[in-house]
Amino acid sequence: MRTRKAAVIDMGTNTFHLVLVELIRDGFNVIYKEKVPVKLGQGGINQDQIAPEALKRAYHTLQHFKNLIDGEQIDRIFAFATSAVRNAKNGQDFVQEVKSRIGIDIKVISGEEEALLIYEGIKLSGSLNGQTELMMDIGGGSVEFIIGTSQEVFWKGSFEIGGQRLLELFHHHDPILTAEIHRLHGYLEEKLQSLLQAIETYQPTSLVGASGTFDTLTDIYYESMLQCKLTGQHAFELPVSEFHRIYQLLLTKNREERLQIPGMIPMRVDMIVVASSLIDFILKHIAVESITCSHYALKEGAIATVLKTEVETN
Repeated sequence: MRTRKAAVIDMGTNTFHLVLVELIRDGFNVIYKEKVPVKLGQGGINQDQIAPEALKRAYHTLQHFKNLIDGEQIDRIFAFATSAVRNAKNGQDFVQEVKSRIGIDIKVISGEEEALLIYEGIKLSGSLNGQTELMMDIGGGSVEFIIGTSQEVFWKGSFEIGGQRLLELFHHHDPILTAEIHRLHGYLEEKLQSLLQAIETYQPTSLVGASGTFDTLTDIYYESMLQCKLTGQHAFELPVSEFHRIYQLLLTKNREERLQIPGMIPMRVDMIVVASSLIDFILKHIAVESITCSHYALKEGAIATVLKTEVETN
């Protein structure tokens, strides 16, 4: 089979990812990847609007991505938009504008489709170990949960309670107030009833977190241990005791102080407090000693899907 290339654009609520890959017989090689904190949800997400400034940043970033794709002479572009575009009243206008102005076709995926692609990404990372697992991906707009094994999905759900939404709803003081955390947990208790019932039904015995916040938490953990993550490794273990230590640290610091924590990146500094609070909430409902953190998520799931079609058509 001759080598073919593809581009995947994952347009998240907080971050836009570009991955250029070379498709090979047993997988793919990454030619280039880039992530840009577009913050598409900023200033409008809880009003179901993409704000004018956010639109400007999105067009600019997508034009930049298109230039890179054209430079590699790639014509197979898989562009996905998630929660921010899915729920925005002006989301469809944005999709049409990108098509006519930049020439990129965007597929707006449902929460269910997003959950399945995340599952494929996690599976590809080698994070699943045969038992029944609870998988979660904290986006800026939505959070996806999947319960299943490496063979099958038993249950999946997408909830519009992502980091940007929680940030705007609850994180009004910095450091965050205990009362704000209590309100946030009460809100999650109410919104996640169907998930809590599914946990009760399927009794997952391990927790896998995909990408984003989980990457940053493991970076902070590795830095505190004075260790480096190995290149080519796509799954990392974060002991729950270490998660709680880092979470307590995050609760006591303001933005500037959080930025000083070794392993923290500016892109995550705002949402990491509410995102970690969500993880803390989940850990109250599932007893595990460590969290497996998958470096792969939605965009790798999309690549896995592209590979499957490639194999079927050749």
